[in-house]
Amino acid sequence: MYAGSTNDLERRLAEHNAGSSKSTKAYRPLKLGYFEEHKTLNEVRGREAEIKSWKSRSYLAEKLRLDL
Repeated sequence: MYAGSTNDLERRLAEHNAGSSKSTKAYRPLKLGYFEEHKTLNEVRGREAEIKSWKSRSYLAEKLRLDL
């Protein structure tokens, strides 16, 4: 699981799949499972911090209603 923020989702996913990010390089190819849009950078940063604080993959899936 990876949580991050960007202003261009398609470009960022392509960068991750091209291996340009050390944190996700070993897990390629990546598949987008979920995303959210927010109006302000403060909202984005707050939500990203909240999601990153959730420790378990199953808790994340439950909170975001994902089928992992």
